[in-house]
Amino acid sequence: MRVFLFSIFLLSNFILRAQKPRPRELGIEFGILKTGMLNAITDVPGVKVGHFTLHKGTDIHTGVTAILPIEENIFQNKVPAAIYIGNGFGKLAGYTQVEELGNMETPILLTNTMAVSTAIDAIIDYTIQNPENQNVKSVNALVGETNDGGCNDIRARVLRKENMLEAISAATSKKVVEGNVGAGAGTMCLGFKGGIGTSSRILPKSKGGYTIGVLVQSNFGGVLQIGGKPIGQLLGNHKFKNLDKEYEDDGSCMMVVITDAPLNAKNLKRLAARAMLGLSRTGGMAANGSGDYVIALSTAKNLRISHDSKDMYETFKVLRNNDLDLLFQGVVEATEEAIINSLFAAEDLTGFNGYKAKALPIDKVLELLKK
Repeated sequence: MRVFLFSIFLLSNFILRAQKPRPRELGIEFGILKTGMLNAITDVPGVKVGHFTLHKGTDIHTGVTAILPIEENIFQNKVPAAIYIGNGFGKLAGYTQVEELGNMETPILLTNTMAVSTAIDAIIDYTIQNPENQNVKSVNALVGETNDGGCNDIRARVLRKENMLEAISAATSKKVVEGNVGAGAGTMCLGFKGGIGTSSRILPKSKGGYTIGVLVQSNFGGVLQIGGKPIGQLLGNHKFKNLDKEYEDDGSCMMVVITDAPLNAKNLKRLAARAMLGLSRTGGMAANGSGDYVIALSTAKNLRISHDSKDMYETFKVLRNNDLDLLFQGVVEATEEAIINSLFAAEDLTGFNGYKAKALPIDKVLELLKK
């Protein structure tokens, strides 16, 4: 019987769960720019996303989300990248080399706080097992995290390297499953069950027709806003609902921003900073105990950096500063929508020690927005 149940559990990780309606399907729109076909980070050509999700009983709710920026071997074809720190209470691995060199060389893994080292190990294995990388002796693994220790028995440290590699193997350029999946399996956001969310924006052809995609692992506190309306306050559920008691701990937000626009590391960092404006639109406030990080990168092929290039000089063609405003607008809109998407997709969950994670009451939200 145990073997049968375990088999069903494993199978559930590969079944595409029926998703709840997204905000746009319910008439809620964000901003002025058009979305991509999937309204997801996978609208950026070549980008793939995969999850490994572990829901086991009431105590274990955790997982891994993998983002593969390009189809090619990224170690041999490094991409320009930057990281912006909104609030640094976190354990992001790989930051200093990206900051120093302005590029990244591995997929991105998102997971829980206590599994960062396991994810690093998995990325190293993934990289050195590629025959093209047989001489590689240094790997800068990029791993982000949030703390799911409310819903999940995080001290049990149940995630294994194989689970990380499964998330990478499962990566696809198709629709991204949102909500209680992958690295968002056990997260909370703005007083409600959080999770994985994603969105995208397309620039007009007159401005290059570039795509910008955002994926979030939402796990932070504040006072929920949707469309500028104080929904968390109206529902009576937010971080500061009882001012006479100590505030609840926050658990961070990881934001991944990918564009095919040709941006150098300097302007990718400027782009990443604007994602924090999208977070603030949802009611987040970068609390003291929150690790709010934005990883931004460009997949533009003319900016790829060959690992073994013998050329003495690098010549790049990048967008001028004066032509960035619509990209800034796009990342603000897409980050805001990705976070709200994560809330709308999330489901009720009973977690570790009976912790009750309630999903956003969508019907009540729609009523409040109509008023």
